[in-house]
Amino acid sequence: MLFCRGLSRISRNLRCSLNGFPFFPSIRDQNHQFLSSHNYQSPRGSTAKVTRSLILLKGLPALHSGRYQIHHQSSSISEDELDPFSLVADELSLVANKLRAMVVAEVPKLASGAEYFFKLGVEGKRFRPTVLLLMSTALNLPIPKPPLPDDLGGTLSTDLRSRQQCIAEITEMIHVASLLHDDVLDDAETRRGVGSLNFVMGNKLAVLAGDFLLSRACVALASLKNTEVVSLLATVVEHLVTGETMQMTTSSDQSMEYYMQKTYYKTASLISNSCKAIAILAGHTADVAMLAFDYGKNLGLAFQLIDDVLDFTGTSASLGKGSLSDIRHGIVTAPILFAMEEFPQLRAVIDEGLDNPENVDLALEYLGKSRGIHRTRELAIKHANLAAAAIDSLPESDDEEVKISRRALVDLTQRVITRTK
Repeated sequence: MLFCRGLSRISRNLRCSLNGFPFFPSIRDQNHQFLSSHNYQSPRGSTAKVTRSLILLKGLPALHSGRYQIHHQSSSISEDELDPFSLVADELSLVANKLRAMVVAEVPKLASGAEYFFKLGVEGKRFRPTVLLLMSTALNLPIPKPPLPDDLGGTLSTDLRSRQQCIAEITEMIHVASLLHDDVLDDAETRRGVGSLNFVMGNKLAVLAGDFLLSRACVALASLKNTEVVSLLATVVEHLVTGETMQMTTSSDQSMEYYMQKTYYKTASLISNSCKAIAILAGHTADVAMLAFDYGKNLGLAFQLIDDVLDFTGTSASLGKGSLSDIRHGIVTAPILFAMEEFPQLRAVIDEGLDNPENVDLALEYLGKSRGIHRTRELAIKHANLAAAAIDSLPESDDEEVKISRRALVDLTQRVITRTK
């Protein structure tokens, strides 16, 4: 009850200013270079453009600057035409069909496991493929007519758009593989509103199905014959393992820096490096590739921060998985970390162990009295604004399709913040 009262108080007293937080200091380990915007080695030109965009964002009371709001107010484009998912609906269907063809296995049981989350009705909103297809067009690439159905099972075309579609397929396979493995580690019972694969078919098959998807992703990745892209997405797999290991070893002593580093590895690395791969395949400059990377990085961080909030405020029905799952598994996320800054005594509760239901209830009481959830939302908005600024900093184009896709990418940053599942 105290937790609910605390959340009501937070919603009544929302403050509009964005509080700065030194999340990304330099770190000695080269694997941690993503934590500092300077460590991305962004070319001077693109960094300056992003800086100019961020001047508009400083201290904003709402998501995005007036510039992004003007995009929607002054354009004659209808709202339906700006819906990110509608814009690439036909291509998403093509990608989905290819994915179902790619995960076919000789052993029926393995095939059932591998295709579990690619079947119609449980494939999710395909958020990551949507981002990547929109990014392809946003980088001045037209949307081609879909190939004939009999091309679905053939070899990959050398056409650039087909190669970028392949990145979307690879990214989705890596993402689903990570979900299968995570569900085993978390003993999850549901995913996307249905029984998780490990719950339905057992842990062993779930692990093997995840491994199979990763192997198919590797085969598709090799077919692109681009060593830089191969290196980027191979690093993503390393990051997923590193992030999961970091999560297993967290305690009340972890810093926000450590948490954001782990979050990048587990969530944002995949989408940021995939966005960069889209730019590289198109032959864009390092400046443009870095802006694509920055968009994906900040969008991914904002997405996970809202996930952390929804784990406390959402319901099992809306999330498609159990709410309060993180804290009940002893996972300390951003809202709890912020709450510990206000109530240091919460650290002792965390250290005693969240496997004790009484400690979970006590932690929730402290969270309800704190501004932890509100501050997490503020931080998510900050990263959403950074993602929007990266799109705004892309080279200008008069192509209407390019403009529409860029507005859709900015729209996605707002959808990430306002989503309820």
